[in-house]
Amino acid sequence: MKKLKRSARLVEMTQYLLSRPHTLIPLTTFADRYGAAKSSISEDLVIIKEVFEDEGMGELLTLAGAAGGVKFIPKIPKERALVFAQELCSQLQQKDRILPGGYLYMSDLLGQPSLMNEAGKIFATVFGDQDIDVVMTVETKGIPLAYATGAQLNLPVVLVRRDHQVTEGSAVSINYVSGSHKSIHTMSLSRRALKEKSKVLIVDDFMKAGGTIQGMVDLLAEFDAEVAGVGVLVESGAVESEERLLHDYVSLATLTGVDSKSKEIDVNPGNYFNKR
Repeated sequence: MKKLKRSARLVEMTQYLLSRPHTLIPLTTFADRYGAAKSSISEDLVIIKEVFEDEGMGELLTLAGAAGGVKFIPKIPKERALVFAQELCSQLQQKDRILPGGYLYMSDLLGQPSLMNEAGKIFATVFGDQDIDVVMTVETKGIPLAYATGAQLNLPVVLVRRDHQVTEGSAVSINYVSGSHKSIHTMSLSRRALKEKSKVLIVDDFMKAGGTIQGMVDLLAEFDAEVAGVGVLVESGAVESEERLLHDYVSLATLTGVDSKSKEIDVNPGNYFNKR
């Protein structure tokens, strides 16, 4: 039990809620933690709720009843998400990112916790009202984004392997066709990693024609699992609609062109900002 001044209690309660998104916390937890009456805790939560909403940090939901409590739902206003997307596009347009073959270097951005956390919050805003059990991605570059999203949704992360590892135990493997290169690849998922009939949010760092993500969708079918949504950090806008293997997804940035000769990179905010 901690005896704190109200100002200190408000700070600690706020931190407690921020570190436990999408988690129902009974009022008795705070009352016992601080040795305070539930009425005082309720007044504190009203203040915190107002700050969360005024600052665009998310919602603080109150559930009544004996099994009730409060739950923090992280959310980012679309205006703030757009600022993030524009900054992401600005960084992606740096000329020294162009690699031989017209590829774009992104690994440094995927390694920035602040950037991935913000992207994770946006995906948590988009898919937070879905009934999701796990976040899934394929190794390796999508892992930071998947964990950032999972942290904001308070969900576990499942990793699909490109090559089966003996340490994964029994696994389900499938072949899939790369949408961009039309070549055949293999991906696998440990049987212990995912329960059957799970509802899964797929996230990935980059999508060209959607072959890899479609492969994950097909792999989930082997587990009788359901795709609750697909989130992509950057998508290629150079792929014709009829060539795209996936159409129902949310992207935060769209790469429409890379000119190796002029060193020009054209990147714009993704389709999330075109949706109402």
